[in-house]
Amino acid sequence: MTSRSRHPGGDSAGQAVPGTASAELLRSEPGSRPRALLLSAGLVSAGAVALAAGALLPVIQGGSPGFTAGPLLVVLALAPAVAVLYGLFTGRAGLTAGLVLGLTALAPGRLLLDLQLLADGSLAARPELFLADRLLALPPAGPGLWPLVAGHLLTLAAGAFAAGTARDEAELAGELDGRRRWRLLGPVLGVAGGIGLLLAPFGSGNAYLLAKNAFEGPTVAMAGYLLLAAMLPLTVLVAVSSPSAAVGKGGFAGAGLASLAVGIPAVVAGLAVDRLSVAPGSVVVTVAGLALAGLAFTRFDVAEAGDAVTGDLAGEARLPGLFWWRLATGGLALLAAAAAVAGALAPVLKANGPAPVPETPARWLLLGAAVVLAVPALFVFVPRLSAFARGVVAATWAGVVLAGAGVLSAALSVTEDKAVDPALFGVDLPVPSPDKVGFSAGPGVTWTFVALVLAAVAALAAVVTGVVERDVADDAADAPADSGLDGSRANGTVLTPVVAAAVLAIAAFGTPVFTAPGYTAPGLWSNFGAASWGLLGALAVLLGLYALVVRSRPVAAASALAGAALLLGLRAAELPLVGSEYDGSSAGIGFWLALGGALVSLVAAGMAVAGARRTG
Repeated sequence: MTSRSRHPGGDSAGQAVPGTASAELLRSEPGSRPRALLLSAGLVSAGAVALAAGALLPVIQGGSPGFTAGPLLVVLALAPAVAVLYGLFTGRAGLTAGLVLGLTALAPGRLLLDLQLLADGSLAARPELFLADRLLALPPAGPGLWPLVAGHLLTLAAGAFAAGTARDEAELAGELDGRRRWRLLGPVLGVAGGIGLLLAPFGSGNAYLLAKNAFEGPTVAMAGYLLLAAMLPLTVLVAVSSPSAAVGKGGFAGAGLASLAVGIPAVVAGLAVDRLSVAPGSVVVTVAGLALAGLAFTRFDVAEAGDAVTGDLAGEARLPGLFWWRLATGGLALLAAAAAVAGALAPVLKANGPAPVPETPARWLLLGAAVVLAVPALFVFVPRLSAFARGVVAATWAGVVLAGAGVLSAALSVTEDKAVDPALFGVDLPVPSPDKVGFSAGPGVTWTFVALVLAAVAALAAVVTGVVERDVADDAADAPADSGLDGSRANGTVLTPVVAAAVLAIAAFGTPVFTAPGYTAPGLWSNFGAASWGLLGALAVLLGLYALVVRSRPVAAASALAGAALLLGLRAAELPLVGSEYDGSSAGIGFWLALGGALVSLVAAGMAVAGARRTG
């Protein structure tokens, strides 16, 4: 374990020398900004009191919750503040700052969920705060909503004061020890929790409280769930990368406690409210939150709590090794490809009566995405090619997102106005007219969603595998040169083609690949819809890969660029796979831009490897 920089005040004042107890990270430092930390803790405490007060007051005028949730919500509101105050008064600056920042990161998403009560409380799936017993149109907000909003805003303000202390603790800690592999479990839990946030929070047979996933829900709540789903794994990744074990543990605990405040009420509502049932989404969020909070009690360093640094260190050796991570990456990618094939071939829609069922042309693009993901996944199991194939998988999983969003968008657009069967709800509702048959989601939608989840988990496994590969390269001086684990970086000359490829990628995903009479392509700058989220997600993955290429080792850079080329090729393949289903279709400018971006990416991949060989 490497030595770390210290504050001039000495080892006893802050970050301890290797082998001492982990609590040493948490003692006050001369540079830990005690006044700012005290103010931060005060703001979190005030916000917790406001959240507790809002939970006890009606959030909708004349409305009431579906069950007696007040005591539970008060505990969930106050528990983070208690943890922050404990860290503060025991002199644990790093833990306190990490806790506050973890809570702050998820506060904007939670704020949007509560603001749905203001936008239209009748559409808010929040039975712990309000459950309608009759049809309502824009019910007015009650006095409890404003303390909830104030509580989230106070939590946001607290993060601004805690950031400085977290930065000081990171500087005192020095460089991150790359062998802290327990931290690698955090991103897995963060992604799992983010996926759970996108699922329906509970099942419902109540006509006044429909169970919808994040994409089917009202706009403000959808934005809140999407923001939470994005910020939870991002917060965990930031905590993982912190050189200070205390800040990292606090970030895990803060994110976990905030996740529990979202997941637990939905689980309890499914158990306690008539005609509601527990759904996997809230269970996954709750389990992920508990596990993240639990990781705060594990060792982050190779040697903590006075352990001697000798032999095979328990803090790093008990996680699966490189073989198992590669096995998980390839296996998950193949499962995602198989689910995508099922989603492409199974019926996406089913008619609620005698009517022809429309098919979405996007299913053929999903089938192509499955092939693009499955082929490199097979080579992950080949030892000499595993490092390269793993890097390709880290890019091509986004093809499932690109195509899957198109399939789900088509299903949502057809089923939005589907007929309602009053017998399903146990209440008197108007019977739909006989000529309105309607459609409902078929098994293809389920398989497509499963493919999206598996692809995201496979991507995370690929990233973790890359980290472990780098650890192996750093620890093994005799790593073979052609394994992709050598320590040199890609040649700097790749910067120009990489920038060019990034520009082409932005244009390719922002312009239509094909045009056809009567067809309006989803876009990023206009006609933004559900399918546009797939475009945005795939583009974000591409730009992230391009940003990492110039800092990557040669084989890693080449594999990422090869994967980017395949992803751009899949974008161009939308013309023959999807456009052929439309009469009069022709290539759009996006087709040529995607082909150009793929070609430039392949050129950059060749330059990365060739340049490394010349300098080697």
